[in-house]
Amino acid sequence: MNKHILAAVIATVGFSSAAYAQDGLTVGVSWSNFQEERWKTDEAAIKEALEAAGATYISSDAQASAAKQLTDIEALIAQGADALIILAMDKDAITPALDQAAAEGIPVVGYDRLIEDDRAFYLTFDNKGVGTIIAQTVMDADPDGGNIAIIKGDPGDPNAQFLLDGMMEVLQPMIDAGDVKIAGEAFSDGWKPENGQKNMEQILTSNNNEIDAVLAENDGLAGGAIAALSAQGLDVPVGGQDGDLAALNRVARGTQTVSVWKNSRDLGKRAAEIAVALADGTAMDAIPEAQKWAGGEKGVEMDAIFLQPTPITVDNLNLVIDAGHISKEQACEGAMDSVAACK
Repeated sequence: MNKHILAAVIATVGFSSAAYAQDGLTVGVSWSNFQEERWKTDEAAIKEALEAAGATYISSDAQASAAKQLTDIEALIAQGADALIILAMDKDAITPALDQAAAEGIPVVGYDRLIEDDRAFYLTFDNKGVGTIIAQTVMDADPDGGNIAIIKGDPGDPNAQFLLDGMMEVLQPMIDAGDVKIAGEAFSDGWKPENGQKNMEQILTSNNNEIDAVLAENDGLAGGAIAALSAQGLDVPVGGQDGDLAALNRVARGTQTVSVWKNSRDLGKRAAEIAVALADGTAMDAIPEAQKWAGGEKGVEMDAIFLQPTPITVDNLNLVIDAGHISKEQACEGAMDSVAACK
């Protein structure tokens, strides 16, 4: 495969598709739960970058099952994957898959969610920063504070804790000052919107509907929370993240305060480039922009890249429209008259 020659070319000319093109290379992608809207955007970006590199895309969907994901990855390896991109369903249950990949000499990219193992390259957005942005934007819209609900993601996903840590950096001083109270918080299994809605309903019931703002850890959960709030005739600031199309329309209509946009096209493109480079023999610490990071629960030092997110509100909705992430028609259906991007 001339891996050493290819690696030298990559190091010399940089991270362009032409530089590391490798006909016949196969990259396997294991999705944890492909039913979420945003993963389709990620997949398209991965496929496009792999095609540009002369590589083949194969994939599997674990359908929110950690056990199925292990057998999925075994199947991807059996199909000849030279590198793996893994969106892990469970941070701990994924270890046997890494063991098998390591035994076969197959590099792994931990995609968006942490796989805390130094054999995996960690590629994600600054999820703690995302949590901070959600909380700050929502609290700016709710300056009086009051009772706050937090709708968390899946308990097996480290991102749920990273997001919460970022949120608490904003909230804790307000809690200490007596301006804010956490009225309820709950994990939502599988990041499923219906579980987020149930959690929101329970928090509303236990607080006699006295909720002043909601911090949801993604847009699907925000949608579930908004459904529960609407059923009670409540309209309060709600934050989420991912830049889901439905969420961006909710921003335009005024039912969601912010969706922190993590440009999935950038993330998918980078994941494909990194996977191909690693398969061609590039060391993890030689990947451009890689940094050493040990911020996980176990303190394992890893090679990682963190991309920066963008908060989308009514004031800058034009950014996602101009970027082609969503059409003006999709974003602006039923929009408030005051939304400049929709005029």
